[in-house]
Amino acid sequence: MSGQASAAPLLELRQISRQFGGLQALSEVSFQVEQGEIFGLIGPNGAGKTTLFNLLSGVTPASNGTIHWRGQAMQGLSPDRHNRLGIARTFQNLRLFTGLSVLENVLVALHRQPQGGKLDALLNSSRFRRRQSELRERALQLLEELGLADQAHRQASGLAYGDRRRLEIARALATAPALLLLDEPAAGMNPREKEQLCELLAQLRQRHQLTLVVIEHHVPLLMQLCQRLAVLDFGRLIALGTPEQIQRDPRVIEAYLGGSR
Repeated sequence: MSGQASAAPLLELRQISRQFGGLQALSEVSFQVEQGEIFGLIGPNGAGKTTLFNLLSGVTPASNGTIHWRGQAMQGLSPDRHNRLGIARTFQNLRLFTGLSVLENVLVALHRQPQGGKLDALLNSSRFRRRQSELRERALQLLEELGLADQAHRQASGLAYGDRRRLEIARALATAPALLLLDEPAAGMNPREKEQLCELLAQLRQRHQLTLVVIEHHVPLLMQLCQRLAVLDFGRLIALGTPEQIQRDPRVIEAYLGGSR
């Protein structure tokens, strides 16, 4: 029994579909993501990529099919419950607290974890103060990893766009995820920043023992970064495999170049 449990993939989608009225956003999508993998998700605009992320993070329920986390079905769980299970995400449209400092943005995420008794906070006990100091050190460590430590006390609204992207990753890491969903992390970055991001994500995966699922329109970045990729087109999974297999797949070439459709 224990052997079966250990063999289960970290994440598995089984025949996932999602409808919005008459729109079929996803149709019978199935794939697995293994522990420690960097898995890419690509497809033309409107292919259903962000809808899929919304399902994986609990923002939107599936119309049909099941999502399994460590071998157990996740049905009807809130986004908060998904996060507590170990799933964190960033968004295509940044969702930072722009009125707070860079450090405070990360501290907000860290405070989502259990903090001990309310009485300690009310009395400002030594245990509470020690815990706050530990959280602050942890936040600064994450900012150091993301190259933002020197901007810790700057207001988030004043960051350059690429730095905002990295701050959102730091904030997601603050929830101590096992699976990190990145929605277009390289959007708005120049070629050098994209190269640095690719190196950073590989380092973060190793350092935090992460599994990554990445949506990205910059396909060369994913081809360099990922072990496997899934390709969506009009809500359907049309290809699944290694970067080499994806690059040679005629269905992928047709989806991106138009083919005879």
